[in-house]
This record gives sequence, structure tokens and C-alpha cells, in this order.
Amino acid sequence: MGNKADEKIKKKRKIRTDVSYGRLIYMQFRKHKAAQIGLIVLILLYLIVIFAEFVAPYDPQNRLGVPYLPPQTIHFFDEEGNFHLRPFVYGVKMETDMEIFRRKYVVDTEKKYPLHFFVRGDSYKLWKTFDSNIHLFGVEGEGAVFCPLGTDQLGHDLFSQSIFGGRISLTIGLIGVFIITVIGVLIGGISGFVGGTTDNLIQRTIEVIRSIPMIPLWMGIAAALPANWPQSRIFIAVVMIISLFGWTELARVVRGKFISLREEDFVMAAKVSGSNQFQIILKHMIPNFIGYILVSMTITIPSMILGETALSFLGLGLRPPTISWGVLLQKAQGLQNISFYPWLLIPGLFVVISVISFNIVGDGLRDAFDPYAVTRR
Repeated sequence: MGNKADEKIKKKRKIRTDVSYGRLIYMQFRKHKAAQIGLIVLILLYLIVIFAEFVAPYDPQNRLGVPYLPPQTIHFFDEEGNFHLRPFVYGVKMETDMEIFRRKYVVDTEKKYPLHFFVRGDSYKLWKTFDSNIHLFGVEGEGAVFCPLGTDQLGHDLFSQSIFGGRISLTIGLIGVFIITVIGVLIGGISGFVGGTTDNLIQRTIEVIRSIPMIPLWMGIAAALPANWPQSRIFIAVVMIISLFGWTELARVVRGKFISLREEDFVMAAKVSGSNQFQIILKHMIPNFIGYILVSMTITIPSMILGETALSFLGLGLRPPTISWGVLLQKAQGLQNISFYPWLLIPGLFVVISVISFNIVGDGLRDAFDPYAVTRR
């Protein structure tokens, strides 16, 4: 029995030595089912916002003439209980409740609008290049509307606006985390590699930055932006504001990694061979903890999304007609709006889904890049 067990262990070890480190990381990540689901969700979200003009049933600025329309229900059975192979939505009629003098919508069961794929609707330019009016799904017919998430106070389709808003919010996360990673790795690497007075100066600067309350600081800087700036410039400014103070944590971790690596034999060999400091940092030291950097990027993106959402929600970031999830959530300010029109909070659900997905993927990558976890299994 002992010999058979030893043979199994040797066979297992032989297989492990034949597998590259990258393959081991991939195998570890595949074992993390939640991370795989999160990755699929993120891929779908980015595909949707990339093809937003095609996926959205309406132009986000198109007023459909039905303000504050509640989310519409998709039906397979009509009022008489008959099954319909093609799903449909009922028409709606606007009425006034004379008791409270408020607009309300009544379902018109006499009008049925079947849902179709690849329907013709509002014209658009995909990526500002290809002219088309084909949308992924929708309804056909005069006066027909299909708003699965309802409409806002101006009659804009909230589902279409949420898709286009994701294009801004998710892009801010990617651009911002790239800036944070570059600054954090560069400054943290210099601090840990050079040491001495440079290290002390950088660390004291980081301490000062981290002691400043972020939300009031963001509000102050954002409020100082000129009101007549175009939205493209405000977009860049918001990204810079959020990124400007987000690199400190990564810089400290990178500093610690560099301090532990700078006395290693391969670093000393690189110095003897004539490599300068930047070559040693980029070619020899950073690749040794690239896994941590990738995990940090994945976990930092949610904070960027939440930062943009917070600034825009407070009216200090992006402003209409630019659409982002934070701008859409502005419409839900006030208890009256939330009590009468709770579906205005739905864009916040997209924020929650994207943030949770990024965090789960980050956990999966952290486990996959953990060398101790890889060698144990």
C-alpha cells in the first residue's frame, strides 16, 4: 500500500512539473466558480456598452411621450388565459387620478404589441462610423413603446439610458485604474528601490494625502471646475480627480515589495551587468509581483466607479445631457421621487452588479496568483 501511495504522489508531482506557472494560475482560477461567473457578467456588461446603440431599444435622448411610465411586464398569457408563443406587452393609457390629482397609467388589454428581435427604430451611428436603425429587440406599431425599466420625468427610456450610462461609468473605471497603477508602481518603486531621503519624502507625502478626507476634497475640486467646460473636458477632469489621490495604497505596497526584492541575487546581478535603475525596476522587479498588480487593478476599478457615481450624484461631476449611472441616480434624489417612482433607483443596480463582479473576480485572481495556494494543490 505504501508503494502505491508513493507512486501516486510521484506521478502527481511529475504532472505538476510539466505544467507551466501560467497554466497553474489558469487552473486555479477555473476552480473559483464565483470568479468565473463574475468574469462572465463583466464581459457581458462591456459587450453591452460597446454595442449600446444596437442593444438599446431607443435613443437615450428620445422622449417617448410617456413620462414616469412604470416598468412594463412581458406577457406570454393574455387576459383570457391564452398562451402566445411570441411574448408581448400591453399598451398603456394615461389617466388622471382625481383624488390625488396625479398622472397614472392604465394597462390597455385591447392592444398587444409582440416583441421582436432586430427591429427597426431610432437611427444611430455605431461607433460614429456605421449608419443603422436596427436594434436588438423592441416592438413595432404606431404608439407602441417597450420600456422594461420604465421612463424618467421626461419620458426617456431608463433601460436605454442605463446602457449608455454604463459606457461612461465603466470606461472611467478602466482609465482611472490605469493612471493609478502607473503612478503607484512608479512612485512606490522609486521609494522602495532608492530608499533614504527620497523614500522618507515620498512616504511623508503619501501620509499627508491619505490624511485628507476624500469626499470633501473631491467636492471642493469638482466645484472649482468651470461650469462652461464641455462635457468631454469634465469627463477627463473627473477621471483625474479620482485618480489623483487613489495611487497611495498601491505605492506603499509596491514599496514594501521593492524593499524585499532589492537585495535579492538577481537584482544584484542586474546591477553588476550594468543595468540602470529603471531597467532593473521594469525588467526584473515588477514581473516578480505582477500578479498582485493585476489583482489590485481589478479591486481598484469598483472604487473608481463608485467615485464617479458619488460625484455625479451630488451634481459635482458629470452633468446632463451626458449620461452616466451617477447622473441617472440624480433623478432619484428626494423621498417624494423614491416613494412615487422607485424604478428611478434601478441604475444603482447596475453599479452594484458591476462592483460585486469586479470584487469577486479580484478574489479569484488573488487566490490564483497565490504561490502557496498553487503549490499546495
